[in-house]
Amino acid sequence: MTLAQNAERYEMQAEVLRALAHPIRLAVLDILKDGERCVCEIVEALASLGAERSNVSRHLAVMRQGGLVRDRKAGLKVFYELRTPCVTGFLSCVDGVLHDRLARHEKALT
Repeated sequence: MTLAQNAERYEMQAEVLRALAHPIRLAVLDILKDGERCVCEIVEALASLGAERSNVSRHLAVMRQGGLVRDRKAGLKVFYELRTPCVTGFLSCVDGVLHDRLARHEKALT
């Protein structure tokens, strides 16, 4: 396939990356990597980052629309989990890029 033929796939990939592209959303992924969590638990965990419930709910909606998480209701509570846990592997790759950048900066300073 040519690049032009893959244009729709590239756009869809960009949508997923946009759904990741915020520190709060990355923190949510970190929280959910070990399994399903109630919104109340997610909000509590993110309080140290200054996130409020309405803000967290908005980020969760973006992540749901981007296909990163799914939710389920149980009574009055809403629970979220990673739709595709392999996304944490991508974040490990991002960490590898950061380590490489840091090593290059340290080398430049010596």
